Amino acid sequence: MNRKLNHTGADLRREAGFTLVEMLLVLVILATLAAIVVPKFAGRSEQAKVTAAQTQISNFEMALDAFEVDNGLYPKGGDGLKDLAEQPNYAKDWRGPYLDDVPLDPWGNAYIYEYPGKHNPRGFDLMSMGPDGRTGGDDDITNWDKDKK
Repeated sequence: MNRKLNHTGADLRREAGFTLVEMLLVLVILATLAAIVVPKFAGRSEQAKVTAAQTQISNFEMALDAFEVDNGLYPKGGDGLKDLAEQPNYAKDWRGPYLDDVPLDPWGNAYIYEYPGKHNPRGFDLMSMGPDGRTGGDDDITNWDKDKK
């Protein structure tokens, strides 16, 4: 028999590395850990986005109220949030900008603004469509249903 030996005289075939069974065992352990840890972090990420949208809606509300105090009315139309950053023609007493820019929601969609509001007839409706990107559903984040999330 022709065996190769190392400098200590041990058979080299025994030092070749991990066996297939050992590698599979390590992969099973890593997959189990990933199955436990990843969902926990994913849920936290989504909750952080919901909180960010709620905070941004509150910031819009403050800016819209400041606009209303200066001009006697809230911004008009569906593009009213842009009127917080750039002076519209109808706002003669505009003292903005009330916002530096109008950000998208955490999911990359525009916030929906409506004045006068359907849910807040004396004010405005403001919402993010939430994670699904569609209006109507349990994931919408609004200024009229603050107890929802």
